[in-house]
Amino acid sequence: MRRVGIIGAGMTKFGENWEQGFRELVVEAGVKALTDAGISGDAIDAGYIGTMASGRLIGQEHIGGLIADYMGLNPIPITRVEGACASGSLALRQGVMAVASGMHDIVVVGGVEKMTELGVNTVSDILGGAGDQEWELFLGATFPAIYALMARRHMEDFGTTEEMMASVAVKNHKHGVHNKYAQFPREISMEQVLGSKMIADPLKVFDCSPITDGAAGVILAPMDMAESFTKKPIEITASAQASDTIALHSRQSLTGLRATQVAAKKAFEMAKVTPKDINLAEVHDCFTIAEIMAIEDIGFFEKGKGGQASLDGRTAIGAEIPINTSGGLKACGHPVGATGVKQAVECVWQLRGEAEGRQVKDANVALSHNVGGSGATAVVHIYKNQ
Repeated sequence: MRRVGIIGAGMTKFGENWEQGFRELVVEAGVKALTDAGISGDAIDAGYIGTMASGRLIGQEHIGGLIADYMGLNPIPITRVEGACASGSLALRQGVMAVASGMHDIVVVGGVEKMTELGVNTVSDILGGAGDQEWELFLGATFPAIYALMARRHMEDFGTTEEMMASVAVKNHKHGVHNKYAQFPREISMEQVLGSKMIADPLKVFDCSPITDGAAGVILAPMDMAESFTKKPIEITASAQASDTIALHSRQSLTGLRATQVAAKKAFEMAKVTPKDINLAEVHDCFTIAEIMAIEDIGFFEKGKGGQASLDGRTAIGAEIPINTSGGLKACGHPVGATGVKQAVECVWQLRGEAEGRQVKDANVALSHNVGGSGATAVVHIYKNQ
């Protein structure tokens, strides 16, 4: 297997992008990644694109063909990848395997979602299809309700408080202030989070990630070719995926995601590192409780102690393990198909020393963690600068 690196990265502004459609978002992110890599579309051998629900959100299927057309990449193969909110990271994993295997040399990987053209209730119903449609969504359990159940059990078992969850939102918004691509680049206070409208007890509006439009892209190449394109190639030293039951009622535990635990363990073994070697991480904070569970499941903190660690400021930039330097899904936004690739872009910028205003000092190893649904899919990547 060949070593694989990222030679180019780019993304659009995340938010309510009324002036851009699905196609324009993809093209902007793709062109930025190609420009960053210093190559043209003629150099691309294949591509993978992550998008969760384009058919229901904008009525457009056959995304691979659409992107090959509008990016000017015909006749190379472009393949759509779907894994709910983990679609982007699954696309990245497919690209890594294509290059590592020797099947292709230069691969473009993208993620995109256009979500804001429909009403909130309709979008929530569409997203609910990432869970068990028959036993959860049909009975009225959308994702805020599902994660509220996890939060309540975490509170019961470990003494996690609403203030601990709120501290995750406060921290991520503080990080997002320095990200020009973030949907909500502004700080919020603990009082604002705790006083915001209840969505599914104990989760409030400011505990939840927003509905977002956006796209992100990276260019992959074998490491033995990467330095001919850039002086700062970022190696992907691990790519791991795991699965769990799609319905919450079948899980072994409600206070953690087994798929995350398994994927993280595999990734650390593949990269030959431990959680203590990671300098920063982008984790899946679709809800504040999700970040708390993620930093426990990955191994940054013991099970049950992630909430207190967050409240104590141990996950902020400049602290023990900076989490979600981009602002995370909470402040940067969550265009579901694009999130996994955006996480990779942030890791690249951090490891290159290009994360202006939010740079982690001496960043050498980064991790990204992306979840599909309530945990039926989890993907972990580890990155290293040269």
